[in-house]
Amino acid sequence: MLMPRALRPHQQRMVDFIVEHPRCAVWAEPGLGKTATVLTALERLDAVEQVFPALVLAPLRVARSVWPVEPGYWPHLQRLRVQVVCGTPAQRRCALRSEADLYATNYDNVERLIETLDGDWPFRTTIADESTKLKGFRLRQGAKRAQALSSVAHRSARWINLTGTPSPNGLEDLWGQTWFIDQGARLGRSYSAFMARWFTMSRDGFSWAQQRHAQDEIQAKLADVCVSLRAEDHMQLPPLVETTIAVDLPHAARVAYDAVEREMFAELADGGVIEAALAAARTQKCLQIANGAAYLSADGSPSTEYAVLHDEKLIALESLVDELSGAPLLVAYQFKHDLARLKKHFGKRLRSLDSDPKTIDDWNEGRIPVLAVHPASAGHGLSLQHGGHHIAFVGLWWNLEEHLQVIERLGPTRQAQSGYGRKVFVYRIVARGTVDELVLDRLTSKRSVQDVLMHAMKERANGR
Repeated sequence: MLMPRALRPHQQRMVDFIVEHPRCAVWAEPGLGKTATVLTALERLDAVEQVFPALVLAPLRVARSVWPVEPGYWPHLQRLRVQVVCGTPAQRRCALRSEADLYATNYDNVERLIETLDGDWPFRTTIADESTKLKGFRLRQGAKRAQALSSVAHRSARWINLTGTPSPNGLEDLWGQTWFIDQGARLGRSYSAFMARWFTMSRDGFSWAQQRHAQDEIQAKLADVCVSLRAEDHMQLPPLVETTIAVDLPHAARVAYDAVEREMFAELADGGVIEAALAAARTQKCLQIANGAAYLSADGSPSTEYAVLHDEKLIALESLVDELSGAPLLVAYQFKHDLARLKKHFGKRLRSLDSDPKTIDDWNEGRIPVLAVHPASAGHGLSLQHGGHHIAFVGLWWNLEEHLQVIERLGPTRQAQSGYGRKVFVYRIVARGTVDELVLDRLTSKRSVQDVLMHAMKERANGR
């Protein structure tokens, strides 16, 4: 891989914005070089003010594998020292005692980090990489890690939010993230005030509808502290080719699926029981069956055991691998039993992404024909574009942010950034007549989960 020599113009724009705005948000699509941009801005600021030590909060894999190595790719950043604060309590304490410019840790460590520092907060700058992790913050409730972070957030003179998907589930995702920038000055002192101003409660009393003027007004409120960049505006991107591969459930699987969807309970021919106690669990069970297997229940309790109901998606994936004639394929799965069945079906041809950096190197060097990844663990920071440009989903889920992020690990922006210019192919294997189709609607139309489900219920009520 060639070492970059200079930032691109769009990165220079982001650097200038960060330098000029002590507390800000950078919304830039994956592949636009946010990490190098932030490091460059801090390196420039260090000449005129105290910005170090800095704290980087990021998903675990990004904290371990992206931030520590990024300075080595850029001649002007190689003096910066990044210390990873992860692992056992003893390892984290040792890391904090080590001299460094930046300390990188994962969001799950926030509470323990604050406890370890025992009232001290030495970080002049805090960088929230993938800041949507903070969207659940509320003043008196909500996510515990965001609650803990809020107690020290404004003791950092500088704060930088980084994300390529600031509002994956709608504008309501913005309040929690923005509070860490301005303590509610722009979007409202509390989440309830924010919702009351720009949203209206639906008639069912369980959901909110965005008011017509909300988009423009919220954008205007955030314009002075947010910079937004889209990849297509700054580079020539290769096409993204999306294909849906439909499979049909065999009769026995269809019977089980219909029973779970209708009654939240199905008894299998071999005596196993599939049970979904709540509506949300029912949807999850339906997705499991659509993928080919479902976790069993014992006396109403969940089980790690699962029943295999069909192999239709694996067969479709096998055909796709054959059609690609040796071209590497990234495979995104959803449930643990999906991975177990993938490993059994493909044997030594398939490897799964793990914590070993060599796995990523082997993929990027073309030594792995099929690499299985979970969107939740492979959705941020990884560069997989050198290994291929084909990705298949054997299991779908509602999380739009994770879905888009895992595609972009080898997507058009990263292909263009690396000088390949080749098309990116996305294959989604979907079971006909199942919740798969609703999730696909959500992912491809970017409609809300609520909207997709309500639309589906209306269609069924009309007999369509």
